[in-house]
Amino acid sequence: MERHFERGLEELKETLVRMGGMVDVQLALACRALFDGDAGRAREVMAGDREIDTLDSLIDRKCMDIFALAQPVAVDLRLLMSALAINSQLERIGDIAVNVAERVEPLVPYREFLLGTRLAEMADIARIMVRDSLDSFIRGDAELASRVLVSDDVVDKMDGALFRSLVSSMKEQHELIEPAAHCLILARHIERLADHATNIAEDVIFIVEARQVKHNAGEEIRR
Repeated sequence: MERHFERGLEELKETLVRMGGMVDVQLALACRALFDGDAGRAREVMAGDREIDTLDSLIDRKCMDIFALAQPVAVDLRLLMSALAINSQLERIGDIAVNVAERVEPLVPYREFLLGTRLAEMADIARIMVRDSLDSFIRGDAELASRVLVSDDVVDKMDGALFRSLVSSMKEQHELIEPAAHCLILARHIERLADHATNIAEDVIFIVEARQVKHNAGEEIRR
């Protein structure tokens, strides 16, 4: 039974890592499609979301099976609890990749305006946060996870500055209302990416150090 339990945990981690890799690819494709103005690639992202949803259901079932067949304790219990949470975050990141892809076609005529914003820089930081949060899970690296938490403040500040800049553009040039509105929505999606990466990093710290840092993560890391 113990060997079966260990094998189940290992398979669960492998499936989570596979889903994380798929989500990372989806994000990369969505961002490339957005900033290259590539509507065809954006459609690839939307079509690929189905596979992520399938893995999401598979991971949930694996967690439930392990809970039902064993009585995990300590670090194994933390891993199972966090695996469910991380799976949910990854599924939402996959949804955000689709949301970004859906904005590609409307912004193709306004590519110059899009590239004049700081959305690309903000997206790069959020994507690095997602990748680092996944790497911290794979390696059991609480220090790397902690660095993800600090980066969330950077994205939040960029989001605020971008909001003010886009609203100003909308006031000054009415013909920019449509592209600026799309960019505002994109900024919110990217800010949510950073939030999901932060949530994964918090779960990694919980797994590795049995320490809860939710809701006060920034303050604790800066001490």
